[in-house]
Amino acid sequence: MSKVNPTTPVRRNLALLALCQAVLMTGSSLLIATSALVGGLLGGGPALATVPLGLQFLAMTGTAIPASLFMQRFGRRAGFLLGMSLGLVGVALAATAILAGSYALFCVASVLLGAFNGTGQFFRFAAADVAPPERRGRAISLVLAGGIVAGFLGPNLGSWTEGLLGVPFAASYLVLGGIYVIGLGAIAALRIPPPAPAARHGGGRPLGLIARQPRFLVAVLSATIGYGAMNLIMVATPLAMQAGRLPFSDTAFVIQWHVVAMFLPSFFTGELIRRFGVLGVIVAGVVLMLACVGVNASGSTVWHYWAALIALGVGWNFLFVGGTTLLTETHAEAEKGKVQACNDFVVFGTVTVTALSAGAVLDAIGWLPLNLLVLPFLAVVFLGAVGVALGARRRPVSSGIA
Repeated sequence: MSKVNPTTPVRRNLALLALCQAVLMTGSSLLIATSALVGGLLGGGPALATVPLGLQFLAMTGTAIPASLFMQRFGRRAGFLLGMSLGLVGVALAATAILAGSYALFCVASVLLGAFNGTGQFFRFAAADVAPPERRGRAISLVLAGGIVAGFLGPNLGSWTEGLLGVPFAASYLVLGGIYVIGLGAIAALRIPPPAPAARHGGGRPLGLIARQPRFLVAVLSATIGYGAMNLIMVATPLAMQAGRLPFSDTAFVIQWHVVAMFLPSFFTGELIRRFGVLGVIVAGVVLMLACVGVNASGSTVWHYWAALIALGVGWNFLFVGGTTLLTETHAEAEKGKVQACNDFVVFGTVTVTALSAGAVLDAIGWLPLNLLVLPFLAVVFLGAVGVALGARRRPVSSGIA
C-alpha cells in the first residue's frame, strides 16, 4: 500500500497561496497603473486624479488590524474569503463607475479594493502557519514568488484591455474580476488548520512587552524601512526619468525589471536564510539598497536607473522576507494576531505615506537628496541587525515565546 507523503499538504497549500499572491499582486499592479488615469477622467482633471489611489492605500492600512484579529479568531481561510469577496465587489463597482462616469462610486470601489489588498498581505503569514518552523523562511519566500506573475501580467493587462468596451479601462476591471474569481477558488481549496481553541481569543503577553524584544524591533524595522525606502525610490523613479527626458518605453522597461527583481529572489531567499541566518540576509538587503543609492548618485542614464532598481528590488526582497521570517520567531500562537496586526499597520502605513509623498519630496528637494534621505533609516536597520547578531553570539538565542 502506498504511503502518503506528509509534505504534500504543505506543498499544496504553498502552491495555492502563491497563486493567491499572484492574483493579489496582479491586481495591485493594474490598480497602480490605471487608478490615477481613471480618477483623472472621472474627476475632471489632475486635482482629484490620485484621490482613489490614496483611498486604496489608506484602506489597505486600516484593514491590517481588524483583518489580523479576525483571522486569529476565525482562521486564515475565512479571512481570505471575506477579503476576496470585498475585492470582487470592488472591481464590479469600479467597472460600473467607469461605464456610468461616476467618480464617487469609483472612490467607494477603491476603498473595497484597498481592503482586499490589506487582507491579502497576510498570505505570507499563512505560509508560515502551514510550514514547519525550520522552513518558515523558505515558505514565506516561495509564496511571495507568486508576485513574479504581476511583473508581466499586471501592467500589460491594462494595455491589452484599455479600449475593449469603448470606455477607457472598464474592460480592465472586468477582466481583473475574472482573475479574482480564480483567487477565490484557490482560497476555497486551502486546507489551513483552524486556530487552536485556546488561541482564538488572543491572550499571551501584552503587546508592549513583546515589542521590547530586540528581535521584534529589528523584524518590524526591517520590513517597514525596507518597504518604505523601496516605495519612495520606486514611485519617484518614473518622475525622475520623465524630468530627464527619457521616453516612457524606458520607464516601463525599468519598472518591469524592478518588479521581477522584487520577487524572483524569493525562489532562493528562504535557502539563504537557512544557510546564513535571517539577520545575515537582512544585512545583505541593507547593502543592496545602499548600492541602489550609489548607482542613482553616479548617473542618470536608463542603465543607471535599471541597475539601481534591480538592486532596490532584491534588497527589498531580503529585508521584507527577512523581517517577516524574524517576526514569526517573536510571538506565541495566541499572540500572533496582535503582533502581525501591529507589524502590518506600521509597514503599510509607511508605504501609504511614501506613496503619497514621493512626488512632493522629489519636487521639493530633488532626485539625489531623495535617495540620500533613506540612508539614516537603512543605517538603523543595519546597526540593529548587527547588534542582535552579536548579542546572540554572547548568549543562547531565545525567541521570548516560551
